[in-house]
Amino acid sequence: MTVGVPEMVDVVFDISGDSVPVNYPFALWSELVRLVPGLENESSVGVLPLRTTGSDCGMLLPKRAKLVVRLPRSLAVQMTSLSGQELDIGGNRLKIGNAKLREIQPYSTIHAHLVTSTEDEVVFVENVSARLADLGIAASLICGRQNSLLDGEQCIQGFSLVIHDLKPEDSLRLQYNGLGGDRKFGCGIFVPYKSISDLN
Repeated sequence: MTVGVPEMVDVVFDISGDSVPVNYPFALWSELVRLVPGLENESSVGVLPLRTTGSDCGMLLPKRAKLVVRLPRSLAVQMTSLSGQELDIGGNRLKIGNAKLREIQPYSTIHAHLVTSTEDEVVFVENVSARLADLGIAASLICGRQNSLLDGEQCIQGFSLVIHDLKPEDSLRLQYNGLGGDRKFGCGIFVPYKSISDLN
């Protein structure tokens, strides 16, 4: 693990609700900070993207939807205070259920749905490669499609990214560190990836 980076864990909450807006990450973070104010000054905290299905009504939530917050282990107990709370996500109500801790596992192939960048793909890949070298990580990467998050005047741009051929210790280091900014909006957070051929 990189010096100065705390050991991270995922706090996994059961949630219930029908749907969320397409730009839900902004409202979701505002609600989390409202209920757990200590999160606001913790730059290492990340909120994993919700698993949703697009529709004319927004992003539909599956029946067994989960809210996952990645944060230093020292903050995990504080975070579980969310259980039983209700969030207002752009007029959509989400009820927060029980929480459990999930240890981060060292998978050899991981991906992030959006790593922030305002550069083109070539420069993005060069910057990622340089960052991995800074972290002492030797691995292969595949840059996916360009994505963006929009909310009024806010616009976050970047690319999806798969990193593979990781050693166990490097996988953990990368999942603890993440890449790029805006972790609170789900960016630069890595999770296991099953098949490189399925890259969107």
